[in-house]
Amino acid sequence: MAAPILTKALRDVRTTIGDRLFERVAGPEGPHRRDRIHGSAGPRWFEEGSPIQQVHGDASMFVGGIRALLLQSLHPLAMAGVMDHSGFQGDPWGRLQRTSYFLAVTTFGTVPDAKKMVAAVRRVHETVVGTAPDGRPYSASDPHLLRWVHVAELDSFLAAHQRYGARPLDAEGRDTYVAQAARVAEELGIDDPPRSEGELREMLRAYRPELQSTPEARRTARFLILNPPLPLPARVPYGGLAASAVALMPVWARRKLLLPYLPVTERVVVGTVGTVLTRTIRWALVGAG
Repeated sequence: MAAPILTKALRDVRTTIGDRLFERVAGPEGPHRRDRIHGSAGPRWFEEGSPIQQVHGDASMFVGGIRALLLQSLHPLAMAGVMDHSGFQGDPWGRLQRTSYFLAVTTFGTVPDAKKMVAAVRRVHETVVGTAPDGRPYSASDPHLLRWVHVAELDSFLAAHQRYGARPLDAEGRDTYVAQAARVAEELGIDDPPRSEGELREMLRAYRPELQSTPEARRTARFLILNPPLPLPARVPYGGLAASAVALMPVWARRKLLLPYLPVTERVVVGTVGTVLTRTIRWALVGAG
């Protein structure tokens, strides 16, 4: 008798946690959008189970997403666009939901829906123009700036997946992932996106002279790591995910953001915490929504 009761209790806990996580990431329209993305008939850009679907559909994206935001903040022009137009600190969950929706549609949705999503994002990018604090003009439609955002995301998603993903990719799978992501990048107007893991690493190195430790980037890091807009109970697990994201950052990027480097603690403690949290999220999200 005790076993069925315990099983039901665990199932209820799983459903509750999963639904709350899903709503945070996907928003109130999440269930309807998910049904359309996965249930609509038609061709897709990517085959079921392909590397890009493995990466973007895994719980490791929670860690990869935080790392991507930290890394992207180091480009002053990208950071200026975020601060001036996205409402990042005022509406971080809205930005997260829009990003996750874009990734879901372009990775799993039908080709017509993916093309509509890309067109909508390109229209938004055309309105994101301004002047950075250092006096330089910026435009979210600038292919060079778009490529930086793309490279930072790919590097972060791939790093998180290789460390915390359910099925880390082999060398061929990693090259395929980068090549598949290039398909979406080109649709967004990005010139010459990386098409292999080696090209991704080289492009990341090529951007390093442009990256700076600005006050805006450091404020963003503090916001993401120390002051997330979450109720107190949720801050503990979030803190574990944030610490896991920081642990995956390159040392040079941490120095620019004034983030600590504690290799022994990260290897022994943070890595274990990140593994437990991503496994818990993966477990909770099964059947969520």
